[in-house]
Amino acid sequence: MSAGAYRLDDLEIDIARRRVRRGDAALDVAGLSFDLLAYLLAQGDRVVGFDELIACVWAPAVVGEETVTQRVRLLRQALGDDGRNPRYLRSVRGKGYQLCSVPQPVADDVPAATAAASTATSAQKTSRELRWVLLLIALPLVALAVLMLVRRPLTTAGPASERDEVLQRARYYAGIGQKDDIDRAVNLYEELLRRDAGDHDAQLGLSFAYSTRVCLYNQAPEWAGRAQVLAEAVLEAEPRNSLAEAALGYAHDCLGDMAHAIAHYERAVALDPQARIDSAASLAYLYMVKGRLADALARNLDVEQRAGRRPRFLDIQIARNLELLGETAAAEHRYERSFRLYPDNVYSNATWPRCLFLQGRLADAETALAEAQRRSEHPELYLLRGQLDLLRGRHEAAAAAFAAAARLRPHASLPETLARLYALPAPDPAWLDQRTAEIVAASAQRRSSWPENQLELAVLQLARGDKAAAIAALRDAVEDGWRDRAYLQTSALFADLAAEPDFAALLEDIAGRVKRERDDAAASIAQAAAARKAE
Repeated sequence: MSAGAYRLDDLEIDIARRRVRRGDAALDVAGLSFDLLAYLLAQGDRVVGFDELIACVWAPAVVGEETVTQRVRLLRQALGDDGRNPRYLRSVRGKGYQLCSVPQPVADDVPAATAAASTATSAQKTSRELRWVLLLIALPLVALAVLMLVRRPLTTAGPASERDEVLQRARYYAGIGQKDDIDRAVNLYEELLRRDAGDHDAQLGLSFAYSTRVCLYNQAPEWAGRAQVLAEAVLEAEPRNSLAEAALGYAHDCLGDMAHAIAHYERAVALDPQARIDSAASLAYLYMVKGRLADALARNLDVEQRAGRRPRFLDIQIARNLELLGETAAAEHRYERSFRLYPDNVYSNATWPRCLFLQGRLADAETALAEAQRRSEHPELYLLRGQLDLLRGRHEAAAAAFAAAARLRPHASLPETLARLYALPAPDPAWLDQRTAEIVAASAQRRSSWPENQLELAVLQLARGDKAAAIAALRDAVEDGWRDRAYLQTSALFADLAAEPDFAALLEDIAGRVKRERDDAAASIAQAAAARKAE
């Protein structure tokens, strides 16, 4: 069944104009929700399975059944439908979804020329929307890296072999990216390597999957070490393999070694600029972490333009660039849009409440955070919850939130530190001294320090009563690339420094550095503003 417009019960759906009406009322059905509805309408009232919906609505992004279920829920909300007593769309247990009645094609009264133009525009828009890449979790860049790996053609020729089928299945699970699916992919890649230890496709797939265990699911860093060994083995045999460079950069990224990560990402992009859009996006993220805000924004905008689509994580990265550069309104627009459109995206859920928090809009931040925590459970949400509780004077609640973050991210240092600092009884001086020494030693072992390590050290120094040492640690964070002045001013973690002249001087130093980056980024900021107006 195919038509330009349909009637479904009391709904009128104009496919060409992407409009849904109930009588005189226009319903807010847009983006993927409209694409899903349009596809279901074209199938009549037959049952449509999950695999078919994923292939026909989400492709080429690789998603799981949970994402489809979440989008169906959003579509029902937009239509005012009740899943328990459905009027428009019903679930068929174990099979998929089915319209509750047969949709009726209706005559299109749009003049032919106008309809053709409208349909062409709609098709372009739909094509662009359907090619958005799924942000899986943790570092937003991981989703694009995994998707690029899934797309990589097999190195063998001729009819599909059993090896090819196993490899494709492994890539399918890796592309979905949920924890259990990553484990399934690992098992399949390891099976291939037991058959042929020199299978480069399997080595690189396993390298990405091992790193994903660390970056996405907070497992032991040893997995990223194994990923590094696999990628290095492929590069030894194929020194100009751009995907192997990307895998090695990702392994170093997950190990916290920014210098090596940046070097290998840059080499991956240099070897194959078009294929390594994933590495270019990773570079933009690390440039931002190192305080190279102008370079980061320019790289992100280049990725947005060259990719021919807007991967959903990219809005968040660009928003963060703009936020740090002082373009608060432009950043807020992107954060809010991502939060509204992608309720299944954990980073969309985390960044919008944080944006409001940094503006001092605490009531708005708490409202957004409550909605985010209804959608998903993530350590970043609990860390933000703890800081909001501290600002509200709810110290016991803050301690519980930090403890929850530590449970969800057991290999991360900051949640554990905060959970212990705010628990009762308070930590003794011996623990504070030991913890401080551990953070100093861990930073010294890394080739380049993440700025957040120095913030954690500053928090510990404050707990020890040494404000001068805390400010010194913050200076080191600024030298390492920290540019978030608003966070230092807003967070209760640094409230004891507010009256210190050296702290005020530190904030002014950050403002000066950001101004220089902002001047360098003027052209990129203008480009981002033009893109927003074109939406």
